[in-house]
Amino acid sequence: MSAAPTALIDFIAPVEGAARERLAFFDPLAVLQADTLDEVPLVLQRVEAEARQGRWCVGFVAYEAAPAFDRAMQAHRPDGRLAWFGVFDRAQPWPAPSPLRYEPLSWTAGIDRTGFDRAIARIHAAIADGEVYQINFTAPWRSPFSGEPLALFQALLRAQPDGYAAYLDTGTQQVLSVSPELFFDWRDDRLLSRPMKGTAAREADPQADARRAEHLRTSEKERAENLMIVDLIRNDLSRVAQPHSVQVPRLFHIQALPTVWQMTSDVVARTRAGVGLVDIFQALFPCGSVTGAPKLRAMHWIGQLEAGPRGVYCGAVGVVRPGGSATFNVPIRTVSLQAGQARCGIGSGITADADAAGEWAEWRSKQAFLVRAQSAFELLETMRLEAGHVVHRDEHLARMATAARHFGFTWQPQAAAQALDRLVATHPAGLWRVRLLAGADGSCRAEAFALHDVVPPVRVRLAERPFQAAGSEFVRFKTTRRAHYDALAPTDPAVFDTLLWNEAGELTEFTRGNVAVKLHGRWVTPPLSCGLLGGIGRAMALRDGRLVEQVVHRDELPQAQGLAFLNSLRGWLAAELLP
Repeated sequence: MSAAPTALIDFIAPVEGAARERLAFFDPLAVLQADTLDEVPLVLQRVEAEARQGRWCVGFVAYEAAPAFDRAMQAHRPDGRLAWFGVFDRAQPWPAPSPLRYEPLSWTAGIDRTGFDRAIARIHAAIADGEVYQINFTAPWRSPFSGEPLALFQALLRAQPDGYAAYLDTGTQQVLSVSPELFFDWRDDRLLSRPMKGTAAREADPQADARRAEHLRTSEKERAENLMIVDLIRNDLSRVAQPHSVQVPRLFHIQALPTVWQMTSDVVARTRAGVGLVDIFQALFPCGSVTGAPKLRAMHWIGQLEAGPRGVYCGAVGVVRPGGSATFNVPIRTVSLQAGQARCGIGSGITADADAAGEWAEWRSKQAFLVRAQSAFELLETMRLEAGHVVHRDEHLARMATAARHFGFTWQPQAAAQALDRLVATHPAGLWRVRLLAGADGSCRAEAFALHDVVPPVRVRLAERPFQAAGSEFVRFKTTRRAHYDALAPTDPAVFDTLLWNEAGELTEFTRGNVAVKLHGRWVTPPLSCGLLGGIGRAMALRDGRLVEQVVHRDELPQAQGLAFLNSLRGWLAAELLP
């Protein structure tokens, strides 16, 4: 067995009664690939034949393979293989995570806001002319890549878990798909498709997050967009279905993903006798959720609007099992690596009432999984160790456990406790700043640095520009990824910290602690909805009634009767705002 897998699949159960599949595949018996349109159906026929003989086949079909199934479909000239499948005699257990590394990625958008707005205007014109109802418009993001592809796949999988994830290594290209969207699941004669249309960003505050989900569920725009694709897929399934067997058992279901809410619907059918894998692809490919409606005309416009081929993105990635049952995802949330470059597509369905600003914001939400995985990071808690006692130890460990659940890190409370215990044993006296760090694999380590108390009032300065990262998950949870804070941290040693504010002009926090402002005789602190870390010191002050939550705008600072910096490490420090 070779050291590295050729393919991995981590598929949640698509239907009731099915088991989750987390399988690895090494050393293929054969590789089936298509470089021309005529070869694509032949590859799928061979895949099905191999599966009927008891073998596993794992691979992809690129978006540009569409004309192989219908010459009326338009697509760009491909810049890679149209189809690739490894054939394996057996599946093996999912391998343990390995300590692999990759260099931080730096993503560059394939389109700027001006070009995006221009494309949306063209789509609206095509809709107004009656050519289409919806077009799924996409663009590529690119970054240099150096390191181990498996390491990036592991990070992407933590960023986007519980979907239809697959890793493929063709030798010259690696496909890292963590797609949450099911293209189709075909078992015996039951064919299920679960299109995903309708998106809303997640919120840090649970109540605001629930309101986001409810707004998505009841949005006329999002429901109409979803229904268009459901109707398209119903029509596609009817081409291989037994008469009157096409049904929609679930419509407008809201699915929670780590960074977005998604709306999905189920379309099912019973396939006719004699239907094969090529027939399924001929009827369904590409999935209507990544084309638009009507499909042929939408694909024509995609060819006009998008600068180049999509590749594996928006095609199909999946597994055909011994016996012939098959499950394929729609490879959104998918990164392709080749020749030192990473590429990932981002897109959305554009309808008549789509707003360019809103769609651009949706694209930013969909990129969040890339942001999370762009570089390795650890969870971080900073604590005060005084005379052998860790202040608010339990609260810090509870917050780290919450962050671990959010980011999909393994959490080993015993390892965290032991790391702190070892540190305390070697630092039984004095005052120390402790850093507890937790890795994705559950490993923990603690560091101690001498802490010198400061004399209040500390001098602080208001940030010169809004804090762009306000509300991001790397603000809501404490990690070692702090470049967004460091960019606004004071450079003058006489300044203790920088007071941040968001794009709405609301105060958020300091770069190293929370803020308290005395207004109209009472101490207030910004609510979490303004986009800040829920500090332990802040939580204690709220619990004790010393603070209440209130939105504070930066233009209210001249009326403030007091200002304070607070965190668990330093406590409550009176602050003086410099002009």
